[in-house]
Amino acid sequence: KIMAIVDRHGLPLSVSTHAANHHEVRLVQLCFDFYMIEAKPENLIGDRAYDSDALDDELRSQGIEMIAPHRSNRVRSLTQDGRRLRRYTRRWLVERFFAWIQWRRRLLVRWEFYPQNFLGFVQLACLLIL
Repeated sequence: KIMAIVDRHGLPLSVSTHAANHHEVRLVQLCFDFYMIEAKPENLIGDRAYDSDALDDELRSQGIEMIAPHRSNRVRSLTQDGRRLRRYTRRWLVERFFAWIQWRRRLLVRWEFYPQNFLGFVQLACLLIL
């Protein structure tokens, strides 16, 4: 699984690879280990899989606001209003970044046996994008 944090222009700030059997909520903090600049983002936009109260609290303690639409089976009360979710329309920048990554046919299917080699090719693709 390729996890990425991109800026407002769709350029990569952090890219990491992880096993596909882990949920994205648990991998967000690991993605910050590969963050390329000192300043943390103010807003982090994710899809419905990132709707987690524990993740919201953890990121809020670091000064990061998580913007993700609520899942349909959410039991607790809603935590985001429409004003915050208007920023979710910028999620297409993240999807465009992954489309740019998928242009590299070697990354479309993971052919490498070692995860370090796969991470190296993902980072090389990010360098080509930059």
